[in-house]
Amino acid sequence: MSEQNGKILVKSSIKDEGLIEIRRRQIVEGAMKLFKEKGFHRATTREIAKAAGFSIGTLYEYIRTKEDVLYLVCDNIYHQVIQRLSQISTSSGTIEELKEAIKQYFLLIDSMVDEFTIMYQETKTLPKDAQSYVLKKELEMVALFEKILKGCVQSGNLQVTDKEVFLAANHIVVQGQAWAFRRWALHKHFTINDYTIAQTKMCLSGILHFKE
Repeated sequence: MSEQNGKILVKSSIKDEGLIEIRRRQIVEGAMKLFKEKGFHRATTREIAKAAGFSIGTLYEYIRTKEDVLYLVCDNIYHQVIQRLSQISTSSGTIEELKEAIKQYFLLIDSMVDEFTIMYQETKTLPKDAQSYVLKKELEMVALFEKILKGCVQSGNLQVTDKEVFLAANHIVVQGQAWAFRRWALHKHFTINDYTIAQTKMCLSGILHFKE
């Protein structure tokens, strides 16, 4: 891996960027199935290649190490989150927009439970520069909710400080992630829709009572 303009680059011997994107998507999909079955540490690069439908030689044209694959999984998660949330209109600064952002974030986590779980279990395996990049992307997720919350403040729908906005944004991100880590217990009592409604209610109740 190398860093360029604040982004970690996974080295490839292939020059066609479009082909790289397609092949790495296949690698991520194959690796996730394998990591789910065997765990990250027990899976080999040869097995990852087979799961992706490649020879081991072809795999090494697109990545260099197994840690590269884990990084690609992490980066794909954050890309999906940012893409999903950036599609939501937040121009009016309404509570409904905030609720919709929380809903879309929680639904995305529900659709990527294995990816989120593996990412947080194994991030420590990544090289230090890649770990720093993952943490930076985590803060970008928080910043997306900060922006939405500040819009609600500017429109007069919320009355909280910037410090409280930051805390609330972190709370939303963490409670979404909790569905991935605790779904084994939560699903006995909640569907993802029930969980989203309950967490949104608790979150908004807390935010609205900050001023007291």
